[in-house]
Amino acid sequence: MAAPSLTTDLSQSTKPLKNVEDLCERIKLYDPQADLNLVRKAYLFSEKAHEGQFRRSGEAYIFHPLSVAGILAELRLDVESIITGLLHDTVEDTPATLDDIKKEFGETVAMLVDGVTKISQMKFRNSVEKQGENIRKMIVAMGKDVRVVLVKLADRLHNMRTLHHMPYEKQSRIALETLEIYAPLAGRMGINTLKIELEDLCFRYYRPDMYYILVQKVKKTESETNRYIDEVKRLIYEAMKKTEIKYEVYGRSKHLWSIYRKMTARDIDFEQVFDVLAFRLLVGSVTECYEVLGYIHSIWKPIPGRFKDFIAMPKANNYQSLHTTVVGPGGERIEIQIRTREMHMIAERGIAAHWKYKEKGVADKTEAQAQWLRELVNWHQNVRNPEEFLDTVKSDLFESEIYVFTPNGDVREFPEGATPVDFAFSIHSDLGVKCVGARINGKMVPLKYRMQNGDTVEIMTNKTQVPSKDWLKFVVTSKAKSKIRQYVKEEQRKRSLILGKDLVEKEFRKFGANASKHFQGDLFDQFLSDFGLGSIDEMYIKIGYGKLEPKHLVERLLPKGTEIQNPKKETESFMDRMVRAATNKVKKSKSLVSVDGMDDVLVHFAKCCSPIPGDSIVGFISRGRGVTIHRSDCKKGFELDQLRKVEVDWTRKQAEQGQERNVKLKVLAQDVTGLLKLMSEAFSVHGINIESAQVRTTKDKKAICHFEISVRDATQLSVAILELQKIRGILGVERVMS
Repeated sequence: MAAPSLTTDLSQSTKPLKNVEDLCERIKLYDPQADLNLVRKAYLFSEKAHEGQFRRSGEAYIFHPLSVAGILAELRLDVESIITGLLHDTVEDTPATLDDIKKEFGETVAMLVDGVTKISQMKFRNSVEKQGENIRKMIVAMGKDVRVVLVKLADRLHNMRTLHHMPYEKQSRIALETLEIYAPLAGRMGINTLKIELEDLCFRYYRPDMYYILVQKVKKTESETNRYIDEVKRLIYEAMKKTEIKYEVYGRSKHLWSIYRKMTARDIDFEQVFDVLAFRLLVGSVTECYEVLGYIHSIWKPIPGRFKDFIAMPKANNYQSLHTTVVGPGGERIEIQIRTREMHMIAERGIAAHWKYKEKGVADKTEAQAQWLRELVNWHQNVRNPEEFLDTVKSDLFESEIYVFTPNGDVREFPEGATPVDFAFSIHSDLGVKCVGARINGKMVPLKYRMQNGDTVEIMTNKTQVPSKDWLKFVVTSKAKSKIRQYVKEEQRKRSLILGKDLVEKEFRKFGANASKHFQGDLFDQFLSDFGLGSIDEMYIKIGYGKLEPKHLVERLLPKGTEIQNPKKETESFMDRMVRAATNKVKKSKSLVSVDGMDDVLVHFAKCCSPIPGDSIVGFISRGRGVTIHRSDCKKGFELDQLRKVEVDWTRKQAEQGQERNVKLKVLAQDVTGLLKLMSEAFSVHGINIESAQVRTTKDKKAICHFEISVRDATQLSVAILELQKIRGILGVERVMS
């Protein structure tokens, strides 16, 4: 039953094409009814258009579009896609026009060629903008026809295969761009063969030092690896020889980029990477997948936490398979994937595996698979900053998926690292705006909590809540980021309007004048025109932002020579009134915290979360007590009236004053002699005083220690926590909030 190792590199699975007839033979293998005369016609058109052009390798340019078309044929795409591969550079690099292509090959091919051409026709100011705009154009084009992206990926793959002909400085840049954008895009579209080859090619040029070291190490162990693979196959055969299941089993080493990522993520050497071998079993049905899993677990002990069922819960790109890691012969960890042959075809060729040859568009499954890209088309309309858009797309491409449940039991998919705020905005924008907290599996958690697979998420709301710009520091989904930015900008605009109006009225009162009486007539209209303002509100907003000074209004609208009335009497501003109402005549003192830029406001620190300098903080106005300072992630802060929230920040004086504040730490450790002494020394060496300490032990030989310590700021606390974590026997250290 055993078979040779599966090939995951398209360049190795077929011979290089020498001419158009080789291409036609490749197409006939999967589509005997294809119009090969049209393919030949496209080849001759491209050959003539590129006549006299050569690649850096010295070969005729036509071999590049021929190779791109060959890759598309290997993915078993339709004739229109393959013709687009042959013609994709003609409009950009030759005298040929889109009208020529439309006349010779039809409107669909012309549209596809135009989509690919537009990706590389833009002019850019810098590399970051180039990447962002490239992806934007690619996604917009994909919204019309997904084949544009497939042709672009094939084009990039062949360019990577011939990258050794490029100057060294360009190799690294192109490899990094491909690794960050195109390889993840291929993975998101489910084309695993293409993704793996792109990653290994990028690895070769981006980190050539590590690439060639791993090549040598893998080569040294090749014969031993092959023997081990044969032994595993034999044991699987022995276990399943009595069954009637028809199966195929393949074994291979994981590709180099995957091994390198394991080494860097775990900070280990190649010799310490144990699970470098992967096996794949192909069967006929879903039922047989689970049956084979039982046989595998009867031979070898599975490793807890390493089983994943992507059949019951497929990945976003439609990938389905059972994954399990077991302790194989000799104690080696081996990963085993079990899937049907149809699942395998989808896993290897992704979106291309669903193609309907004689129809325009894609199959139903493909439509669902491409939905994430279509959503980005809508989001990109509201994002004008290329760097911001690039960051959005990268996060969506890179992050692994997690699955959480709504209270009703519906499954929702998110990128790894997503928070309850991302969850809330995914349900409805209004839910995201009013979100004040969340219950995960029945327990209260802060908004920045990172959701885990299988969590049941319930969102708590408050009608007075408004989104905070601090949310942008931890949300990860495009929709949440976009909506929060939109709301924050609108709130800043409203605040600026109120502040601007207050400043203008205050300035006019200095001269004993009523501002509103002067905001009419030709003189005022001329003022608005001179400063490019469309309305009175726009003027207030500009003044509130500090882009226009109120004195300009006075100079233009009041008669010359008007003098200030009662110069010593200051007019109370909007913010002055807020602070006066909050402090209620309580004596103010210089503070560690500034409130909306003022550092002489009475503040006190909440005992529930004990904020210290360096923490992210938020303030709430309380009558008679000034402003109460909470940590931004404090649970009790969620329950307060959000309309009383004010912007606060640590002042520079806090560093000079060196005031210390108490914080609480919880340390989980093994119950061993002398550990308490080592913890005390860790505090002492960094000048930290222990105010109180409580220690209790558990039945399973663990010690739970509660410390109250005094520190200057969050930096000193972080250093102390890091020092504690270095102590042998310490299992965990966390800061405690009441």
